[in-house]
Amino acid sequence: MATSSILTSVKITDPKKIESFIKALDASADDPKREPSAPVSRQMTNIDEIRRLMSKRGR
Repeated sequence: MATSSILTSVKITDPKKIESFIKALDASADDPKREPSAPVSRQMTNIDEIRRLMSKRGR
């Protein structure tokens, strides 16, 4: 998501729309529907394995 969309100012003047907007924000914070777009890979902790991986970067 682009940063500019997060930093956009929102101006709502209708009290009913303000209340709906706040309820929607609260609902999304309580029950997020986000799922990772790619599977989470395992964490590398073996130093030799990390060195092998990093040595491939220069090729």
